Amino acid sequence: MLADALEHLVRGIVDDPDAVEVTRKNTRRGPLLEVRVAPDDLGRVIGRGGRVAKALRTVINGISTRGSVRVDVIDTDL
Repeated sequence: MLADALEHLVRGIVDDPDAVEVTRKNTRRGPLLEVRVAPDDLGRVIGRGGRVAKALRTVINGISTRGSVRVDVIDTDL
């Protein structure tokens, strides 16, 4: 449910919504949601000073019923 909500939010921000991919992983530190977007949309998802990414993390942690969830924006242009 959280991955779907995050994907919906990110699709509303980017220019290429078909390139949005959210994957869920379970790590020792807890659940992790990884967001991948088109390279041109990376700046939109991170935002100036990381404000958009921080807001996305706040919303996802707010709707989480099982505690803290990490959200990482992955740069696929490496």
